[in-house]
Amino acid sequence: MPHLLILDDDDLIREILAELGRECGYSVAQAACVKDALIQLDMRPPDLVLADLCVPGGDGMEVCRNAAAIDSEVVIITGHGTVDNAVQALRLGVSDYLIKPVCMDRLRTLLLRVAGTRGKPGRAAPDTGQRHFGSMIGESEVMQTVYRQIARVAPSSMTVLVVGESGTGKELVAQAIHQGSPRRGKPFVAVNCGAIAPNLIENEMFGHERGSFTGADRQHKGYFERADGGTLFLDEITEMSFDLQVKLLRVLETGRFMRVGTHQEIACDVRVVAATNRSPEEAVRDGKLREDLYYRLAVFPMVLPALRMRGEDIVLLAQRFLDQLNADGGTSNRFSAEAIERFRRHDWPGNVRELRNAVRRAYIMAEGEELDALLVPRSARAEEGEDPDRVTLRVGETLAEADRRLILATLSCCGGVKKQTAAMLGVSPKTLYNRLEAYAAAGYEVPDLHGGAENAET
Repeated sequence: MPHLLILDDDDLIREILAELGRECGYSVAQAACVKDALIQLDMRPPDLVLADLCVPGGDGMEVCRNAAAIDSEVVIITGHGTVDNAVQALRLGVSDYLIKPVCMDRLRTLLLRVAGTRGKPGRAAPDTGQRHFGSMIGESEVMQTVYRQIARVAPSSMTVLVVGESGTGKELVAQAIHQGSPRRGKPFVAVNCGAIAPNLIENEMFGHERGSFTGADRQHKGYFERADGGTLFLDEITEMSFDLQVKLLRVLETGRFMRVGTHQEIACDVRVVAATNRSPEEAVRDGKLREDLYYRLAVFPMVLPALRMRGEDIVLLAQRFLDQLNADGGTSNRFSAEAIERFRRHDWPGNVRELRNAVRRAYIMAEGEELDALLVPRSARAEEGEDPDRVTLRVGETLAEADRRLILATLSCCGGVKKQTAAMLGVSPKTLYNRLEAYAAAGYEVPDLHGGAENAET
């Protein structure tokens, strides 16, 4: 049986909360002051603590810290005048806060969810070296950390804020959290806040009633209503207007919203996972994100690593994308050693999305079974700090391969002028032209081979 500890100096409130707790299957302990609450924590660690911070006998934050230290889930109950204290508590790891007078339907939902998840083994953290987690692929240590965080937070009811560059897989993380939660059988709704016109986003979020504006010929359910019981993924949260951020904060606090065109509140049970590709702290400083909403969303913050930080995951992902293309196309294409090295050295500012597109382009352009580095688009081959007048060779690279790379790099440096290229290399134009023809016949991309033939005449 899950155990509930209630900290509040109001006898009537404690009894009401205790009765609801018992109805939801909890054993219940009560405390009217900080000292009694700390004693109760020592006597029996609770699965859930409902705590008012403004109680006699000390700092209610001390109870929150001690409860979090023994892995109890903590929810703050606060009046409107002490919301700032609740925000401070969120920074300490408190999972949620409720505004007085408490919405009993929302509290009941919270109690039932915790009772259904606490004490049950969640999804085990992955072993080091695991290549897959949900739809995510990667075995680097930074990705193992991400996997462990998802496994830890998914079974809870916490809101999550995912921060990462564009293309790092923020929606995949949200999906993995949803699939690892008790909500897995309910809807997962993904919303790109930056892709909705500002004058339509409130209507899309909360829906509207028939006749609420010109053209509203039927009732429309918004994203919150469609995600009821499940998970709502809000991408690019910093692109949401300040006015709508206020309304979103209220929904997160009360579990209720109103459709456009009505004053009737609708209760919803939605877990929110938000994401942004910019620093949320900078967004707060720049006035793009409300500070109170930031702390409400960032109960459990996650930072996704950029692809350039993931080491051999780059090659692992590239090979996976190529395997999928081969399976779909009935081919058996492969990367050359040079192409793999190019993949490793590139910074990938577009992250996994850019890598996937680069593999697709190389696959389409390949004339044989080997995908050479020259098939990788130039934008994906440029390297930070790389001198365009130099060619870097790997230890053990064949002389024939070194010759080819040097000749083609010099040709590119000379703008395709073959006489100048031959002069720089110290060979005859005819020798250069014969080499270029051989490269072209072998399937390598040689720019303007025949158009510049006159430059190869002896």
